[in-house]
Amino acid sequence: MGFFDALLGRSKPKRANLDDLFALPPAALTLQAATGFTPTGVGAVAFRQVEGAAFQTAESESVALIGSDPAASVRQENDGFGFTWQVVADENAEVVNLVTNIHAVNSALVNQGFDTMLLCTTVYFVHPDGRRMALVYQYKRGTFYPFVQLGPKQRDNPLEIQVKGILSSELPFEEDTSNWSALWDAPGMNDTPGAPELQ
Repeated sequence: MGFFDALLGRSKPKRANLDDLFALPPAALTLQAATGFTPTGVGAVAFRQVEGAAFQTAESESVALIGSDPAASVRQENDGFGFTWQVVADENAEVVNLVTNIHAVNSALVNQGFDTMLLCTTVYFVHPDGRRMALVYQYKRGTFYPFVQLGPKQRDNPLEIQVKGILSSELPFEEDTSNWSALWDAPGMNDTPGAPELQ
């Protein structure tokens, strides 16, 4: 199985429900209380970019929606694996506002018929000791999983399992851990609140 096979949903995917993203703010409070990881105020939406006016319209629509929020900013990055990431930040690290904006990015693409291009959505957290975590929503599978990066190509699997146990009653988690794909240095993961710039 390739690097992004699991994220691409090549085994028994269930239908995604973007409204699952709105469960993230209360889950973030639970996570912080249990582990000390706090939201950075940064999240991202990854998708396979395609040519065409309709796709550009969807991208522009999502950027415009975020641009209307004075506390939010967005930038676009390519990850070298054929995916584009819209990295969204809330300068106040307000998770409700952040989730609303990343939901808007997803919805803009879905409404234009590009749901098959969506890969994942991430919301990032940081621990006082410097560790970084992403809660990852796999669009093709309709499930979440945690990814904790300790360093270059190093992840904290025991903590990821612990996080699943902490949040499994609040988020629909991916049960098959072989589908918990590593997102090494994913765009936005190492950002601080308010770091992205509107483009």
